[in-house]
Amino acid sequence: MNIVVLMALIATLCTWAVTALGAATVVFFKSPSPKILNGMLGFAAGVMIAASFWSLLQPAIERAEASSVIPAYIVATLGFLCGALFLWGSDKVVSYARRNANNSIGQPSERTNRIIMLVLSITLHNIPEGLAVGVAFGTLQSGTASMEGWMGAITIAMGIGLQNFPEGAAVSLPLRREGLSRRKSFFFGQASGIVEPIAGVIGALLVVTMESILPYALSFAAGAMILVAVHELIPECQQNQKDQPYFATMGIIAGFAVMMLLDVMLG
Repeated sequence: MNIVVLMALIATLCTWAVTALGAATVVFFKSPSPKILNGMLGFAAGVMIAASFWSLLQPAIERAEASSVIPAYIVATLGFLCGALFLWGSDKVVSYARRNANNSIGQPSERTNRIIMLVLSITLHNIPEGLAVGVAFGTLQSGTASMEGWMGAITIAMGIGLQNFPEGAAVSLPLRREGLSRRKSFFFGQASGIVEPIAGVIGALLVVTMESILPYALSFAAGAMILVAVHELIPECQQNQKDQPYFATMGIIAGFAVMMLLDVMLG
């Protein structure tokens, strides 16, 4: 197996493991600590925003300037918009599935349908996230892969992994409230993330077999990363902060600063 495809597989197996860890909260806790979770999500958002430029967009522009006949700014813009729109489209599907689940009224057959829709909605959402991680690692196929490239791929995997923790809990805890056992709730919660390794391998293979799309793939991953950070991580980390309203915000700033420092220092 190609080394970058293997790395994509390992990375997405790790993001799946974080989903399972989040789902495991149903076994040990009623719910994870909001303060710690908000801080983690804020830090991840800051890291992802910084990495989207220094680790992904900047290398994409440099590669496009060196190899593409299309102006680099067009390549980067197209890839960035496609990445964001791809995840936006998947989120629309997820939102539709969730609305259907929430509109169920709790009769036995409808309760089963609600459980299925809840698991399916998160599972569908995880497919493009796995693709984004796979694409990021696939860009490392080139022999000129830099430290920035490695940092970008690892960062997007870490960011998506961190936001998978509450997603795992978001499946298992409601299922427990629906009356499923803790074991079954955990099983379905972790199963919602199993598609990520599959999608990750597919994304990496696509980039490896078509090296000319590398600049597009890098900016695609950046667009996906920004959408995840702005649409999911930041709003989520700002909830339930009455006692310490700046805790998650400072997490965002700290994450951005740390990633900027690492990218510039190691790049």
